[in-house]
Amino acid sequence: MSAEVVALVVLVLVFLIATVRSINMGALALVAAFVVGTAVFGVEVSDVLGGFPANLFVILVGVTYLFALARNNGTVDWIVHRAVVAVRGRVALMPWVMFVVCAAITAIGAASPAAVAIVAPVAMGFAARYRINPVMMGLMVVQGATGGSFSPIGIFGAITNGVVDKSHLPGSPAVLFFSAMGACALISLIGFLTLGGTKLLQRDRETPKQQVATLARTGAATGSAGDSTADPDPADDALPRLDAQRSLTLVGLLVLAVGALVFDLDIGFLALAVAVALTLIFPSAARGTVDKISWGTVLLVGGIVTYVSLLEDQGTVKWLGDGVAHVGAPLVAAFLICLIGAVVSAFASTTGILGALIPLAVPFLQTGQVGAVGLVTALAISSSVVDCSPFSTNGALVVANADVSERDNVFKRLMTWGMTIMVVAPVLCWVILVVPGSLS
Repeated sequence: MSAEVVALVVLVLVFLIATVRSINMGALALVAAFVVGTAVFGVEVSDVLGGFPANLFVILVGVTYLFALARNNGTVDWIVHRAVVAVRGRVALMPWVMFVVCAAITAIGAASPAAVAIVAPVAMGFAARYRINPVMMGLMVVQGATGGSFSPIGIFGAITNGVVDKSHLPGSPAVLFFSAMGACALISLIGFLTLGGTKLLQRDRETPKQQVATLARTGAATGSAGDSTADPDPADDALPRLDAQRSLTLVGLLVLAVGALVFDLDIGFLALAVAVALTLIFPSAARGTVDKISWGTVLLVGGIVTYVSLLEDQGTVKWLGDGVAHVGAPLVAAFLICLIGAVVSAFASTTGILGALIPLAVPFLQTGQVGAVGLVTALAISSSVVDCSPFSTNGALVVANADVSERDNVFKRLMTWGMTIMVVAPVLCWVILVVPGSLS
């Protein structure tokens, strides 16, 4: 049995054991990376640790630390109430507002993780406050960020179109963008309808107009029909006031958004800097916030990404791609490339996958038996819509910002959605975008 096969079998065992036994999957993956790296691939421990996602570690720690502070001092509660006012008390609209906001941010060139890191904490806080399914909210945040990223000036769009041009293949930025946005919107719609969106719509319809007006004016929580005090607290009577601490926290969040989205500063270190500054100014409000950092999620994602990075560094992904290259039927090869893109991207960098796998499709595309625009678009969509997986940066940010009592459930449900999309997306993209091009 080759080293590549052994490494893939161990990855499957990691998932199986962590599912059956109560053990952090990331811890198990780190041990597996050490054993497989040193015993199977024969690399040094330092090479294994070289795949640890330090940047993702800083992002998760920095963002969850900052928003733990913002929750402690009531800033997140103030933002959530203002959001209710903005949608005039119609809570069912908020998941779609988050989708559109993330899509708009990434469509103008912001990195997808940066958009999710800024929006997800507020979105998940809103979900907890107004009893919206956190999985649905997180799914829509991630899909909005993904769809917008494929605009001609978005990061995914620029990378994909750039690789197509470099490979001298025909391309269509418009087809890529609208197809990707349509796929993300469809996944969001399915998530909305199956994860409680219809109940939210019914709740809004059954809420008396007078209560809706009160909710839109004050941001008071709305429960079932006739219940306007589902979460009674002082904030139900009026919007929280902006004291000096909350005002300065909002300034810090604005600095985070502008720094990450406009000046392309590292969002993890920037979030840490803002959090440390707030802690120094208001030490009493910072007590216990470090304990609220999602350390379990950091370990889980760090371990899995380290193992997958080991596979990439040792050529296992390339080995899979070379195997596909020897498949005689172009249509079958095209499907396998889309499937590989989805599987690897669910655990690794979507940006890296887009740049690495499109060139693998060049030999098939040069035969003229498979349409270039269709296959590139199918590969791009298959490799990106799986970003809701809790092992990707975006999915991990959603899990890390979920309410503590819901975090395990959000992780498991997002993993189910991610694995399902990982299989279904390549099939549908292949049928809709690739097969018609080969028949024309």
